[in-house]
Amino acid sequence: MNAYLRHVSVDCVLFGFDGTNLHTLLVEKTGVHEGNNMKLPGRLIHENEDLETAASNIVEEMTGIKRSNLHQFKAFGAPDRTSNPNDRAWLEYQVSMDIDRVVTVGFMSTFRISTKLKTFSTVFNARWVPVNSTPKLIFDHNLILQEAVEYLRQMAQWQPAIIFKLLPPKFTALQLRKIYETITGIKIDARNFHKKISSMPYVKVLDETQTNVSHRAAHYYKFDKRIYNRMFGQL
Repeated sequence: MNAYLRHVSVDCVLFGFDGTNLHTLLVEKTGVHEGNNMKLPGRLIHENEDLETAASNIVEEMTGIKRSNLHQFKAFGAPDRTSNPNDRAWLEYQVSMDIDRVVTVGFMSTFRISTKLKTFSTVFNARWVPVNSTPKLIFDHNLILQEAVEYLRQMAQWQPAIIFKLLPPKFTALQLRKIYETITGIKIDARNFHKKISSMPYVKVLDETQTNVSHRAAHYYKFDKRIYNRMFGQL
C-alpha cells in the first residue's frame, strides 16, 4: 500500500470544449458526502512520486489517458485552505490520518471531448461541467480553476498550439473563433478573424466542406503540427 506525503497534494484542471462552452472535468467525493460534493481530480501525492508523476497518474486514473501534456501553473498554500471541517473530515477519511495544512500544486491540460472521453470511471462519477456554471467545490478548488483559466488565456497567446488540442482534427473557422472567444472572453469580428486565420501558416484549409447542414457549408481546416514546430519549436 502506498504511503501518502502528508502535506503536499496535486490537483489537475482538465479542460475540454464542446463547440460552444469551455468545460472542466469534475469528480465526486467518495466515502463521505457532507458539505460540497464535487472537486477537481487530485489527491495527496505518494512518498515515491514526484509532482509530475502524481499528476500524470491522476489523469490516467480519471480518464484512462496516458502521457497527457500537463502544465504546472501555480502552487496554493493559504493557511486556511483546509479550514472547512467537512472538507477536512473527508480528506482525513480518505487517507486515514489527521490533516492540518496542505499545499497543493496545480496542473492544467486540454483535451478533445471525444467519444473516448465521454465515459469516465464510475468510481469517481467524473463528468464535464461548463466552466461558467461550475458549482461550489471543496477546499479552494474554485480558485484553482479560476487561476487555471487565466493561465490558459496566457498560454493561448504565447503557445497557441494548446488551442488546437481542444478542437477536433478537422474544424471550421467558426469553431476556432468560438474557442478563442471562450478562452479570451472577448467577442471577435468574423471577418477580422478570417484575416487572423490567413496569418497562421500552421492552419491549413482543406478541400472538404460540411455536409448535412441547413446553412451554407463551411470549409474545414486542420492544424499542421509540423509547420507549427518549425515556427515555434517542438510541442
